[in-house]
Amino acid sequence: MKLADAPPPGWYPDPAGTSRLRWWEGTDWTDTYRAPPTPSELEIKASHQHGGPVPVVRPKRASEPATEHGLTRRDAEQIIAEVRQVARSEVNRAADVFSQRAQAATRQIQPLITEYTTKVKRWFRIAVVIIPIVVLSWVIFEAVVQVSFFKWIGERIDSLSG
Repeated sequence: MKLADAPPPGWYPDPAGTSRLRWWEGTDWTDTYRAPPTPSELEIKASHQHGGPVPVVRPKRASEPATEHGLTRRDAEQIIAEVRQVARSEVNRAADVFSQRAQAATRQIQPLITEYTTKVKRWFRIAVVIIPIVVLSWVIFEAVVQVSFFKWIGERIDSLSG
């Protein structure tokens, strides 16, 4: 085929037989693919055929072929940068919401900690008072039991000997 007979640059059905379109740069096929046009794109094209020129998606420069969706690399990078910026702002917003909720939960937990700490302190104070009383009572009981036991043994010994 002569170069003069070659079709103009544009999107054509892939000669490999896939359902995608492939970019023909006028002399050779590129490795740039895109999906076939959607019904809405076909409607737009049909409406422009009746009313004026059809907007054709073409790469801006030969060194910058369009991607699958007709965007140049620079356009894709700009879209990616915008998406990253929006994602970062959303992450920051979510972090702020999380921080607010964590602070609110901390304020709710603090009274619980104080309440249980107060109960533990109260039981400890009660134990500090009760334990010495119990120990002192036990010591007194043991002393009384020993004294009465020794009296009883003494009386038994006296009754045996006398």
